[in-house]
Order: sequence, then structure tokens, then C-alpha cells
Amino acid sequence: MDELQKIDDWLAALLANLEPAARTRMLREVARDVRRIQQQNITAQRAPDGTAWEPRRMTARTKQGRIRRKMFTKLKTAKYLKAKANAECAEISFISNVQRIARVHHFGLREKINNSGIKVKYNKRTLLGINEEVKLNIVQSLLMWFD
Repeated sequence: MDELQKIDDWLAALLANLEPAARTRMLREVARDVRRIQQQNITAQRAPDGTAWEPRRMTARTKQGRIRRKMFTKLKTAKYLKAKANAECAEISFISNVQRIARVHHFGLREKINNSGIKVKYNKRTLLGINEEVKLNIVQSLLMWFD
């Protein structure tokens, strides 16, 4: 734990030396890289820790082979998954219109599927998260800026 504190102090000192505009550019680049990794995880239908998502449920109305698209193909696009940055922080989030859908699937919640009030419990499918690959990518991006 002491080693992490030393690294954190070292990075804080380096960041303090950068101008706010340079910090914003750096954090924007880091956020873009992290978003790209998250999009790749969604495309591969896996959680950030590398485990595969539980497949869609088969019902009496659907037959094997009828699902032609993977889950969340539109949700992962840059239109809905935004990477934002300023001089203080970087953020990857879904836009407000799709946050409800993402939250229901991310945490495995219940949601009404029609006006008659039928609720369905969705399986937990972690959409966004930090893993070792993301951490390594962030460190490499930061080190490139300080070379």
C-alpha cells in the first residue's frame, strides 16, 4: 500500500507541473483509450474481468438461431458511450437517454417491459469497469505524456 502512495504522490507532482490545457488533452486521450477498451469488451460479450456474459434467455417464442445481433451493438457506439475530460478528471459514461437501460443490465435489475406492467429480471452483465488491462493502458498513456 505504501508503494501505491509513493506512485500517487509522484504522479500528483507531475500533474501539478502541467498546464490545465495539457492536462485536459492528456486526460481526454486516456478517456478515449479506456472507452475503446470498454467497447471491445462489449463487442466480445464479456465483463471487464474477462468472464463471458450469460447468454440471452430462450423463450417459447424464440427459436435457436433467431437472434441475429449481439447484445448492446448500438449502446457501445461513441454516440451513446461518451468519454469526457477536463483538467481535473476523465469520465466514461452513457448519455442520459440510455443510462436506464445500461443500469438495468449492468446491475441485473427488474424493469417493466410493456405498459401492462409486466416486469422482467435481467441477468447481470457488467458493461463498464476497470481491470488490469485498463490500468496498464492508463499508466502507459501517462508515461508517454511525461517522456
